[in-house]
Amino acid sequence: MRKTFALSHPKTKVARLVESIKHEVKKYIKRERNKKLPEGSDYWDFDCKFGNTSEEASEIHLTEINKRIDQAVEAGLESFYLEVMAKVASRHFERRDQAAPTPRTSAESVDADIDDEGDGLFSDYDQDIDADDDLG
Repeated sequence: MRKTFALSHPKTKVARLVESIKHEVKKYIKRERNKKLPEGSDYWDFDCKFGNTSEEASEIHLTEINKRIDQAVEAGLESFYLEVMAKVASRHFERRDQAAPTPRTSAESVDADIDDEGDGLFSDYDQDIDADDDLG
């Protein structure tokens, strides 16, 4: 989608124009994501550009589109250019090295300090419980 959107219309309020532009972009993205992926690809990615004109357009991330549209409205622009092009992409996973030792967490440290006989951090608590059992 390569399009210059107008932010002024004689009969439509700007807020309704902005809603319709955002809806059109969202609909295009959904339509492209629902297309069948080629063999060997994982997902659809998008190259996006935004600017006052097509010559001034700069690359942006897909999630920034709505923010940029709102900024264009706040700046009082009459129109803006938006380009959203779908492309296939694949995820690349790196294999983790199994030889590297893992550091102990604080929970593991506490568990290592307490042994099975009750000697350790909670030994006073264990003695109190034993004393209560003798009473009854």
